[in-house]
Amino acid sequence: MSFVVPPFPSFDPDLAARLQARIAGKAKPPGSLGRIEALAVQISLIQGTETPRVDAVEAYVFAGDHGMNADGVSAYPSAVTTAMVATFLAGRASVNAFAAACDVSVRVVDAGVDADLAPHPALIGAKIRRGTRNAAVEPAMTDEELDAALAKGAEIARGSAADALVLGEMGIGNTASAALIMHRLATAALGDCIGAGAGHDAEGLARKRAVLARAAARSAADTPLDVLREFGGLEIAMMTGACLGGAAAGKVVIIDGFISTAAALAAIRLAPGVGDRLVFAHVSAERGHRLMLQAIGAEPLLDLGMRLGEGSGGVLAAPVVRAAARLMRETASLDAVLSGSLLS
Repeated sequence: MSFVVPPFPSFDPDLAARLQARIAGKAKPPGSLGRIEALAVQISLIQGTETPRVDAVEAYVFAGDHGMNADGVSAYPSAVTTAMVATFLAGRASVNAFAAACDVSVRVVDAGVDADLAPHPALIGAKIRRGTRNAAVEPAMTDEELDAALAKGAEIARGSAADALVLGEMGIGNTASAALIMHRLATAALGDCIGAGAGHDAEGLARKRAVLARAAARSAADTPLDVLREFGGLEIAMMTGACLGGAAAGKVVIIDGFISTAAALAAIRLAPGVGDRLVFAHVSAERGHRLMLQAIGAEPLLDLGMRLGEGSGGVLAAPVVRAAARLMRETASLDAVLSGSLLS
């Protein structure tokens, strides 16, 4: 394994104290802006400044296919992944509509789509292989493939010129991989981790549960790298690298829903300090997401009953993140208001 997990030391306590005093001294009753105040402090600590700025926001939709889908873990065929990538690039998916409304740019990352994709200005070609192997019968990827996915995700995040990154995904069957990652790294009962995904009926959900039980019985992996190798998706592993690389570069990394949180969970288990540098956008309606957030002590910003993926919830949280940064940077202090100095 050549990928090096970056260190994440604790935030500067002196800066943290100054930021708390700064937010408490704004022209408003203390605590009156609720969670936005804590978010403003977090963003400032991530950027290491009392005057944070979140202007440019980019959403990265990591796409990959899953070998387990051959056993029916999704209600849809793997070809839908390729079709949705084309929809993202055409600007016609839900995440594109939300991104246009929220002034967020969208890029698609081919981490492991089972198709040859034509070049496109918004497409990052990072394919490790055409989909993972079937994790119900063998490891989803090799050590070398996992290493390459982690490194590429970190490289993409570090290379972004944006202040904040939204991490989203597309991959038919990836709720199955995310459920197995949650089962092992959040130490939750497998049944509590498995939801309907893209829309299983009762028969399909029973089939999904049976396939995941076979996968879990096949391997006792319980460390982050082993779990990613045995059960992960290439897009999930690449998002794990992006969590680590983006946070190490001082970027605000916004985590979308169930699958993105599984990637963040793996990153946190690899480097516990990275959790303080991640912003969790929303709680998904997908079974298991709320429990996974609780397992890592994350409090999401929004609860909209969404379970689409694509980075859609992360994009909708971007204006809240921008607002929190501007609160810290632009809102006057109560002392300045009372002194009348703002009018001079």
